[in-house]
Formats: sequence, C-alpha cells, structure tokens
Amino acid sequence: MKKVYFDNAATTKVHDEVVDAMAEVLKNNYGNPSSTHSFGRSSKVLLEKSRNTIAKHLNAEPGEIIFTSGGTESNNLILQSAVNNLNVTHIITSKIEHHAVLNTVNMLHENYGVKVSYVKLDIRGDIDLTHLETLMQTEAKTLVSLMHINNEIGNVLNLQKVANLCKKNDVLFHSDAVQSVGHYKLNLKEIPIDFIVASAHKFHGPKGVGFAFVRKNSNLKPIIIGGEQERGLRAGTENLHNIVGMETALKMADKNLESTTSYITDLKQYFIEQLQNKIPNVDFNGTSSNLNNNAYTILNVQLPYLAEKSNMILFQLDLKGIACSRGSACQSGSEKKSHVLTEILNETELQKPSLRFSFSKYNTKAEIDYVVEVLKELY
Repeated sequence: MKKVYFDNAATTKVHDEVVDAMAEVLKNNYGNPSSTHSFGRSSKVLLEKSRNTIAKHLNAEPGEIIFTSGGTESNNLILQSAVNNLNVTHIITSKIEHHAVLNTVNMLHENYGVKVSYVKLDIRGDIDLTHLETLMQTEAKTLVSLMHINNEIGNVLNLQKVANLCKKNDVLFHSDAVQSVGHYKLNLKEIPIDFIVASAHKFHGPKGVGFAFVRKNSNLKPIIIGGEQERGLRAGTENLHNIVGMETALKMADKNLESTTSYITDLKQYFIEQLQNKIPNVDFNGTSSNLNNNAYTILNVQLPYLAEKSNMILFQLDLKGIACSRGSACQSGSEKKSHVLTEILNETELQKPSLRFSFSKYNTKAEIDYVVEVLKELY
C-alpha cells in the first residue's frame, strides 16, 4: 500500500544528518555541561555552539536563547512568568491560538484573576489590527500573545506591525512561532518583539526540544525550579543531543531556505489546482489558498461532501495510506470540532469535512496526484 505523509504541521521526518549528529553526541559527549572537568567542558562547548548558531539564525543575542522541552513549555514559561513576575494583569490573545497558549491563559484567568481580551477576527481568520490597538488602551500591565502562523489554517500575522503597535502602546508582545521558525527568516533585531517560542520537531529536528527567545533584561523568572541552568530560567540538565540535533536541523533549514520554500510553494500551488480541477465546489479555509499571504507549508481544504461522510474521512484516508489531519495533533481523539474553524466558519460549512494537509521537502507531486484521486473517489 502506498504511504503518503501530509501531516508535517504536526511533526516532521527527522533529517538523516540530524540523527547522525545526535548519535555522535550520545556516543562521545556524555559529560554534564554543568560539570567543570574536561568531559563537562566539552559538552558545554557544544551547548553554547548550538545556542550561538540559533541566536545567529534569528539575529538575536546568545543569552536570549533559553533551551526548553518545546513549544508548550516555552509558552508556559513566558505566560506564567509574565503574570507572576512582570505584574501582567491583562492578556490580549485570539480564540484561534494553539491550546498551549489558550489553556495557559485560561488557567491564569481562573487562578490569578488575569483579565483576558480576545481580538476580533475577520471572516478569513486574520487579526483585526484596529481592534487590537483599541484593546491596548488600558492602564493595566498588558501582554499580547498572538501566534505568527496559525497551525491549522496557515494565516500569517504581520509580526513587525503588531510589534510596532505593542511598542507604541508600551505593551509586551509574545508570539508562538512554532510553525515559522525553520521555515521563515526572522530578524529579532529589527522586530521589537519580547518573546517567541520554537520547537525542533517542526523543522526536521527531534521531538522534545525547543527554545524560548527572551529579550534581554526582561526579568522573567523560571517556572521549573532547581539548578541555575539556562541563565537561571530553566532548571535541569540540558538535553544536549537533542539540542545539537535542533541546531543541525536549523542550520540545514537556513542553508536551503530559498530552494525549499520554492519547492514546497510549487507543491502547494499544484495541490490547489488539482483539487479545483478534480473536485467541484472544493473550498479552502482561512487564507490557506492565498500563496502570497499564507504559510507555504499548510493547506486547509473544505470538501463538498455530505455531512455523514465527515466523521469517517480520516479513517478512510488512513486505510489508503494517507496521513493528514482535521486540526491540531493535540486534539487527536477528541470529538470536538476544530476551535479554529468554529470561529471562522458558519454552521453549514462546519458540517462539511475540512482537512489540513501540510507539506515538507520530502513530498512530491506524484503523492499529491494520489491523494487527489483518492479524494475524488470518496466524493
């Protein structure tokens, strides 16, 4: 049976070169980076080399990169510490954020009385920047938390515009950049953003490792208490082999960014054209069919099928060897509809099956042809 993987927004295949780099560390650099003997010092050198590489990729300072277990931990570090240590009493976010942000913000509201404001969205799921600035007009210490690229519909937030608005209104700005780091070039010297987060497994690195960018002099405090690792912001022995794997994956992404972007954009355009040619009345959610204003890695497809086909479609595709999703992988097994699509679609549209296809350099047009033919058969 043919096996086709179009769920790269959930996680990506690890590059062979990344596996090799990790294995090398596991075999030869087993010293604790906090130890002062030669074994520890050699590990410390690798740790700081990785930090410098990642900082250079983002045009940030090495001391602003804090290694964590991934996006969820990084989001929690920033949001919880902003409330507990930076006196934030008001958070502005949207209802289509990742659950790592939404559920943390809800907890801060319920446990600490933090006021939460939700910015308006237009019919395609883009942020209303005028309303966003209106919400900033408050005496309360405020933090804006808006993701750079939506993980379900691929809408892209203009980080520069939002960061400028936040700076103008003396508001902190945090962005979940899990879907963009490794796929887009971010210059954090030019974008006056306070915090971003990233996760290695979204750009062909290992699972269980990521980082938080924390602007220097931010005065955040740790939420994991213990030793003084990671500038005192994240206790625990660093996951060195995974960190080196993340560095290797980001170096590869950086080196091949232009050619990879072009290749995947061409795949996405081809997929859109084939769907439109083969399946009458197919539609696309959010701005995902707009190649100029959407992530090149994500396409959210609304299929013109009867409602009764909606519940079984992922199972039917899986039987054909096709991996995709109906939303975030964090909702797998849940009977709930996508919280993102619920915000932007009407009841009639929600009855139709919507699928997220997400791409990598390992996908091909032949795989797209196969998927479209299967979808056509189901139709």
